[in-house]
Amino acid sequence: GAFGSNRGLRPVPPEKGIFALDHMHLCDLEKKEYLSCLKSSGHTSEKCRHLSKKYLQCCMEKNLMAKQDMSELGFGKESNMEASGQEVNERIDNQS
Repeated sequence: GAFGSNRGLRPVPPEKGIFALDHMHLCDLEKKEYLSCLKSSGHTSEKCRHLSKKYLQCCMEKNLMAKQDMSELGFGKESNMEASGQEVNERIDNQS
């Protein structure tokens, strides 16, 4: 039936969660900054990406998750865009 067709199959946990498990609270500051940013931005995650990157870097430094290149976690292109956007803003400011 519709409700019993998956019996016997074990659910598989996701490879990565939203936050790495931090039972010792080693990266609490970074996590709280990110969650605070989400709350103040109306849960617009794009505005808080720099803080999620900071949190993930902390987790990797504290061995809470495997070390990976940030581009594999979706941050490579954003960093380039942020840098070029910053350069454009600096040029605009200098022309004023």
